[in-house]
Formats: sequence, structure tokens, C-alpha cells
Amino acid sequence: MLPERLREEIRAVEKRYSTKRSAVMEALRIVQREKGYIEKEDMEEIACMLGMRPVSVNEVTAFYTMYNIQPVGRYHIQVCRNISCSLLGAEHLISYMERLLNIKVGETTQDGKFTLSTVECLGSCGTAPMMQINDTYYENLTEERIEEILKGLE
Repeated sequence: MLPERLREEIRAVEKRYSTKRSAVMEALRIVQREKGYIEKEDMEEIACMLGMRPVSVNEVTAFYTMYNIQPVGRYHIQVCRNISCSLLGAEHLISYMERLLNIKVGETTQDGKFTLSTVECLGSCGTAPMMQINDTYYENLTEERIEEILKGLE
């Protein structure tokens, strides 16, 4: 069950839209901001609040990579692997981060600090290769730049 303060925040957001269901993405963001990820029960509760079927809320979380449906580390590293980034070395950098962090894509470090994911286009093709850590973009990546970024997060 979502805490009442989150339910109130979702109700306030839904008033900004002509149809309640239009608030689904913002409602999901609110829950994820609080918990770090969105559970099936959260999706069901959001669906009920917005007059939607739970499967419709699930479809939104499945389509958009910005929603986590399982716990992630304190720093969620999402590396773009779309065409521009791949052509400029993203696959190599992903392998490099796997070795550096001692995890594979989709895993979290034992200390819960980092989760490594790959995503499709993050919309920064002109500065490829790039990644997003939590809500911050890092562009024009190299091995050295990645090391510098990750050390700055410790």
C-alpha cells in the first residue's frame, strides 16, 4: 500500500490532466522517486487510482526504460547502445564497465552501489557514446572518463 502522502501527490498530479489516466507516467515517477523501483502492487494501486487496468500501467513500465521494476543500486548506470553510441564504441565501454565493476549488464554490485544496464537511445546521439547515471547524462565517453566519473560517485 502506498503511503498516504504519495497518494495525495498522485491525486494532485492527476488534477492537471483532462483525463486521469494521462497522469500515469508522473504517478510512476512519484513512486519510483520514493522507493527506487516500482512493484506489481504499486502498479495495481496506481491503476485503481487512475481508473485504468493494471495491465495498462504495466505496459507503460515495460515500454519506458526509465522505470525500474526491480531494485537497483544507488547509482543506476544506463549505457546507450543504439546505433550512434555503438558505432563510437559503446559495446567496448560496456565490457569495460563490466570488468571495472565486476558485474554483468543487468546486475548490481554486491555493496548495492551500482547497477549496470543498457538502454536504447537516450537522445544524445551527437555526443555519443553516452550514459545516464540516475538523472545525469555523461557524454563523449572514454575509459578514462568513465573511471573519473565512477570515482567521483564514491
